[in-house]
Amino acid sequence: MSLQMVSAVSNSSLVQPGFSLLNFDGHVFFFGQKGWPKRSCPTGVFLLDIKQNELKMKPATFSKDSCYLPPLRYPALCTLRGNAESDEYQYIIHGGKTPNNDLSDKIYIMSLVSKSSKKTTFQCVEKDLGGDVPEARYGHTINIVHSRGKSVSVIFGGRSYTPLAQRTTEKWNSVVDCLPSVFLVDFEFGCCTSYMLPELQDGLSFHVSVARNDTIYILGGHSLQNNTRSPSLYKLKVDLPLGSPAVTCTVLPGGISVSSAIVTQTGDTEFVLVGGYQSDNQKRLVCNTIVLEDNKIEIVERVSPDWPSDIKHCRMWFGCNMGKGSVLLGIPGANKQSISDANYFYILRFKGAEEDKEEELTAQICSQTSTEDPGDSTPFEDSEEFCFSAEANSFDVDDTDTYNEDDEEDESETGYWITCSASCNIDINTWVPFYSTELNKPAMILCSSRAGHWVHAQCMDLSESMLLHLSEANVKYFCNEHVDLNKGLQTPKKVVHLKKQPMKPLRKKATMKLTTPTKKSFLRRLFE
Repeated sequence: MSLQMVSAVSNSSLVQPGFSLLNFDGHVFFFGQKGWPKRSCPTGVFLLDIKQNELKMKPATFSKDSCYLPPLRYPALCTLRGNAESDEYQYIIHGGKTPNNDLSDKIYIMSLVSKSSKKTTFQCVEKDLGGDVPEARYGHTINIVHSRGKSVSVIFGGRSYTPLAQRTTEKWNSVVDCLPSVFLVDFEFGCCTSYMLPELQDGLSFHVSVARNDTIYILGGHSLQNNTRSPSLYKLKVDLPLGSPAVTCTVLPGGISVSSAIVTQTGDTEFVLVGGYQSDNQKRLVCNTIVLEDNKIEIVERVSPDWPSDIKHCRMWFGCNMGKGSVLLGIPGANKQSISDANYFYILRFKGAEEDKEEELTAQICSQTSTEDPGDSTPFEDSEEFCFSAEANSFDVDDTDTYNEDDEEDESETGYWITCSASCNIDINTWVPFYSTELNKPAMILCSSRAGHWVHAQCMDLSESMLLHLSEANVKYFCNEHVDLNKGLQTPKKVVHLKKQPMKPLRKKATMKLTTPTKKSFLRRLFE
């Protein structure tokens, strides 16, 4: 067992709680940055490079046939293999928060297209589902189970916003526990089925789930409704006959009251549980060994690392599984560093690197990717973990074309919840949809003055028809504060004046073209 410190280089502001990491062919990829992807990395996915105790990032790209993938935070992730013998696999990504604090109910499938020392390309596809589709959520888990030669994914737990019909002005975006429903998702036919089991009474979030064959074990988790961490250990068994699936739940003894814990696999049937919180104001510094057999699970306490004083006395910590007996832990470094959002990171190894190479990971692990949301929990438990799933020293990439955090823009100036004008009254806590095109965020339009800036359509008193017209037409728009300035800068249109012909040519021309009677009368007046 060893504990080693690593440092974040030039991109510490990106490495915050709430991120996820994906492991493809021994390489870890960082996903879910705090803001919208910027020009330095339009996909928001980075190759994570940890070598010589330094952490660096390199942008990755998406194929042309990929869908857009927002930088989701706190989603549920797990691997999906074509078959047990195949080395190729994909990642399932479900739920999570967007930078605007919207919750996603979509399911994405991400696969590796190509990988070289200078460029990595992914394909991301959004999966269309029908039936009992899980509501938008975060802080949940997703696992794959196998039964009778078939496979389905299982979604459980998490948190969501209060339903629209139950919201009030004072509590517009309140977070609540999701119902304790178990969802089975069949990717082959694209259908979902939900099950309510009497043994599951509370909607748990930030729990740990470990899957093996047709069984999932759910350990710990936090309930907002009761403000408790479940001491129960649940065993979900999924049977997939030719007809309808059957899901059963059994409550087992020997559970642990913990939330936001991390699980890493150290053997074919052996795992280590580390980290998390055992109460609102106390971290859990004890480690446990989990032995998982086909129909049996055993949890025993084991020797804990020699924690340094920085970890012992910090208010929060976060981290996740790096794979093969290694865990990455992070603690805030605001007290020691000039950058307030910088973090310290440690790699905790429970076994040697040589043993790692010989070990084959046969079980599927889905440890919750984030801890309790800081906006919905006590100050001590405001760490939202991100997920690691590969070795830290398994990278061989160059140092060029790395992420430049100076490219990052201030979210407060580019998000939907801004003060667009002096009369702006859009508030994240009180805003309600105004236009039929609005779902969960206010409609905005770009003002073309100077460098351009975004304003709320409702604050500009735009009718819905005018908003649609301006959105579809390729015309410039100027907000109420800049429309007068724009008019003053416009060049007046030129007015075409009729030219007056000289009198002498006019007389000659008239003399030649007038009829005889008219000519005589004209000459008479001319010589009088």
